[in-house]
Amino acid sequence: MEPTPEQSPHHAYPDHWEADVVLRDGGTARIRPITTDDAERLVSFYEQVSDESKYYRFFAPYPRLSDRDVHRFTHHDYVDRVGLAVTIGGEFIGTVRYDRINDQGRPASAPADEAEVAFLVQDAHQGRGVASALLEHIAAVARERGIRRFAAEVLPANNKMIKVFRDGGYTQRRSFEDGSVHLTLDLEPTEKSLAVQRGREQRAEARSVQRLLAPGSVAVIGTGRTPGGVGRTVLRNLLASGYTGRTYAVNRAFDEGLATLDGVPAHRSLGEIDEQVDLAVIAVPAHRVPEAVADCGEHGVQGLVVLSAGYAERGAEGRELQRELVRQARSYGMRIIGPNAFGIINTAESVRLNASLAPESPARGRIGLFTQSGAIGIALLSGLHRRGAGLSSFISAGNRADVSGNDFLQYSFEDPDTDVALLYLESLGNPRKFNRLARRTAAVKPVVVVKGARHSGSTPPGHAVPVSRIPDATVSALMRQAGVIRVDTVTEMVDAGLLLAGQPLPAGPRVAILGNSESLGLLTYDACLAEGLRPRPPIDLTTAASPQDFRDALAEALADGTCDAVIVTAIPWVGENGEAETGDGQVLAAALHKAVAGGSAKPVAVVHVEIGGLAEALAAASSTAAPRPRTVTPAADRTQAATTPSTGPARSTAPATPAAPEAGPAPEAPTTPPVRPGPGSPAGPKAGPAPEAATGPGRIPAYPAAERAVRALAEAVKYAQWRRQAAVPGKIPEFLDDTIDEPGAAALIEAQLATAPDPRGRPLTHDEARELLGRYGIAVRPTLPAPDPGAAVAAAGRLGYPVALKTTAPHLRHRADLGGVRLDIADEEALRRAYGELTDLLGKPAELLPVVQAMAPRGVDTVVRASIDAAAGAVLSFGLAGAPSELLGDTAHRLVPATDRDAAELIRSIRAAPVLFGWRGSAPVDTAALEELLLRLSRLVDDHPEVVSVALEPVVVAPHGLTVLGASVRLAPPPARSDLGPRRLPNY
Repeated sequence: MEPTPEQSPHHAYPDHWEADVVLRDGGTARIRPITTDDAERLVSFYEQVSDESKYYRFFAPYPRLSDRDVHRFTHHDYVDRVGLAVTIGGEFIGTVRYDRINDQGRPASAPADEAEVAFLVQDAHQGRGVASALLEHIAAVARERGIRRFAAEVLPANNKMIKVFRDGGYTQRRSFEDGSVHLTLDLEPTEKSLAVQRGREQRAEARSVQRLLAPGSVAVIGTGRTPGGVGRTVLRNLLASGYTGRTYAVNRAFDEGLATLDGVPAHRSLGEIDEQVDLAVIAVPAHRVPEAVADCGEHGVQGLVVLSAGYAERGAEGRELQRELVRQARSYGMRIIGPNAFGIINTAESVRLNASLAPESPARGRIGLFTQSGAIGIALLSGLHRRGAGLSSFISAGNRADVSGNDFLQYSFEDPDTDVALLYLESLGNPRKFNRLARRTAAVKPVVVVKGARHSGSTPPGHAVPVSRIPDATVSALMRQAGVIRVDTVTEMVDAGLLLAGQPLPAGPRVAILGNSESLGLLTYDACLAEGLRPRPPIDLTTAASPQDFRDALAEALADGTCDAVIVTAIPWVGENGEAETGDGQVLAAALHKAVAGGSAKPVAVVHVEIGGLAEALAAASSTAAPRPRTVTPAADRTQAATTPSTGPARSTAPATPAAPEAGPAPEAPTTPPVRPGPGSPAGPKAGPAPEAATGPGRIPAYPAAERAVRALAEAVKYAQWRRQAAVPGKIPEFLDDTIDEPGAAALIEAQLATAPDPRGRPLTHDEARELLGRYGIAVRPTLPAPDPGAAVAAAGRLGYPVALKTTAPHLRHRADLGGVRLDIADEEALRRAYGELTDLLGKPAELLPVVQAMAPRGVDTVVRASIDAAAGAVLSFGLAGAPSELLGDTAHRLVPATDRDAAELIRSIRAAPVLFGWRGSAPVDTAALEELLLRLSRLVDDHPEVVSVALEPVVVAPHGLTVLGASVRLAPPPARSDLGPRRLPNY
């Protein structure tokens, strides 16, 4: 919306204040500044407000607004006087206004930092969270304009408004004056206000997805008059799934006399339908979609599934059509799945919705599935069906212009019918938010992700996402930190999902292997070692083993306290005539089910070779199977085994409480979402019927190859370990606060940025970097320039022998393999000789930029880095110095702020970590000092987002202490943090 000529050009219309938000009931609304063009809207809005609400707003009967009132409430300077409105369908449903005031409560301008605030919400929309959303946005606007406090006068009887202020989480003061409650709110965000905001966001977004997946009625717009076609296919699938709600077929081309189609009411438009339509599936050509969306919006439809193609996947013109589609739908309060979507499925018995192109609705199960690709969605549905697995819900989002993987995580966290969330993602629209939501969800249920389009420049058509410079390996490491199970293929995702949904989590990495084939047992044993598990020698039951032998061996293994999981391997029995016996699969499955019926807390997986009917029989629930515990808390004697790897001492020297990402729900949310009685939870008297597919207690996953079963089990082991560690979050040691000069560092940064001619910032010199890092207790060993041999000798005299001579030219820096470094120079003669060799070999001093530095104690050369990515946030990285580590990509990453556990895990998670812990008889280095360095750097970057890049290289870690030999720092204005502002839906 453009500013009018009456508005001061000095304060142009702030379009960045416009935002789409999800309200408490899952509907959407738009928040925007009020302009002079809104006079009629304001009057119409006010006429629909009850007399009681008007009285609460003005403290007196106020039946109508005068012309002066209308002018006042629609003319703002967007600095000292600001008004925001919430709109649906272009009409106001709520407003908020602030006026800057001075200490006497009179109108004022800056530097006055207090404002009076007042709200008004239509009675029909009260209770939807409109005022709460407005408070978040008007507070952000006020902070931007230099206002630090809000003052409000509220009548004591206006309990709803008092509650809005009280529940906002801001620091507030309250007093009773002249018959009204006087409230003062400090607008600086607090931990509580952020938690409240995120809790509201979670509930609203989960509800918005729930409205899409559980509609009371569905209209298929674009249903063909003849069999075939997208719309008619969706209608057929809806009916075949036994959808419990009302179904309508809509097509403007229907004959006027057509009353029904395939047994459901047929209409030419939504306006002909007398009842409420909750969900519309749009299957018309792209050029007709706007008309269909408008029809839906005008008749109160709550959500859309847009199957139509021809949007962002077609290029720039299609991308603009897609953005307009989203704007149009949100203006009516609707959310969109799509466009170019495959559809949605909800197998809950009370819904039974298949509004998709999948010809067969999957069986009920405990797995939730989200995919950004229709083709992958088809493959996953087919693969799960073949494995006998069932789903709780399915969303194929297509171009995911609105509803995204983040929304699905919000829904999965609360959904009591989902035990495992599987996501196929081709892009991350908001990586910071994804990590935050994934961490919270993973704390209560597994999240398994396959990331397609992993390489730079390969974002799929139709997906407009923020540009991220971090490599895919870093993205994978950050997902792991958040508890996400990242796998490479959709097959691995299904394999892991089946195990996690049907089996308890393992208490550790110890695996028992038993079966009737020695060779298959050895293959499984090797696969376990390759995945970092600790297998026991396989138990060979011999080819003569009967199903009873399998049952006895499995029961014994489950009762054995020295193993945490069991893999059963099986090959067909061969009869006397040399042919495989038939029916063995069902018999063996029954035996295995009986063995696990005792309720053991250990996962079981089966590897079989061509045993007909075994996988299907194992997938069926055993009627006698008791619920099996789903625990992540091992017995005390298993804790060390579960956290210490068998190869090398890298983890054996970890702190007594090993590191884990911070986890745990926000204060405003329940500790855990509502869950069904399941593994580890005895069914109460009201427990529902058992699920109908292979994702629940008593169902044993079967795999056609040892490697696949072991890989799925290894992921479950790592996830279980993360859950145990996440239960006790790490912390930032308090002792650091006494050695960190945060104000001093802030002053240095401000001064350096003030002198930067480039608005993108500037790199610091060596001395400037040393000074800044020193404010956080990071000492960098000084270097002295050596433009000629004489200067080198003088520098060595100041520093003291022995010294190092090295080049600092960009193409030679940190490249000892190119001969640019001379170490342990003991005297002047050796120094002059080394200087001559260096310049003879590599070039003139002016090109090499040589420096002299005092020698550091011998140790292991490492590299510590921190950088800010606009999309993912601040990332802390660690690895060993040198070309081999760089070539192999052996670098570990954690999100900032890092905790003590993050730091401990960071140095132990690289493949070369044994070098730090006494590999091949070398002396272990001071990892405690290294962890402290990581924490100090993390604090620096977290406290000062203007520090966009830091590289400490090399950091020589000795048996006692460490030395930072080189440091580079870059400062720049910090990137915007969309995750810290008020709630808003993204616009891609």
